Amino acid sequence: MITLAQLRTLIEHSFSPLACECSISGDHSLTVKLYHPVSGRVDLVVSGLNMTRLQSAEAVATLIEELRYELQSNTLHRPDPVM
Repeated sequence: MITLAQLRTLIEHSFSPLACECSISGDHSLTVKLYHPVSGRVDLVVSGLNMTRLQSAEAVATLIEELRYELQSNTLHRPDPVM
């Protein structure tokens, strides 16, 4: 079983230099926020992720790829992308 701290570490390492904030809501869904650690500019927020589906390395890798796609889609028109 992957803990929230482990998940946060995996995501943060995958999106460095961005910082990551992960939180679980009352219905056990996960929210992931990726932001610039110095300016605080938020680059991506995804909520409603099912934590029960993130219990394997493969599931976490899939999530990271999906987050990477979303982040790239959000930064295509930004003049100063972080990644």
